[in-house]
Amino acid sequence: MGGLGKLLVLLGGLLVVLGLALQFLPRVPWLGRLPGDFFIKTDHVTIYIPLATNIVVSLLLTLLLNLFIRR
Repeated sequence: MGGLGKLLVLLGGLLVVLGLALQFLPRVPWLGRLPGDFFIKTDHVTIYIPLATNIVVSLLLTLLLNLFIRR
């Protein structure tokens, strides 16, 4: 049962971090408007592909996880 408790605490912490990110990330002015993000708008269709933003976020998360989760 100890492993289950640790898993639930970890999932709860992840939910808190995700909630805070959803609360504060829309206020970051450059996020989603990087030069590698594609925005295509026609009469009836809008397509947004945040390629550069995904790469930046992936690199930041990789660095953070490597700092905190070391074997």
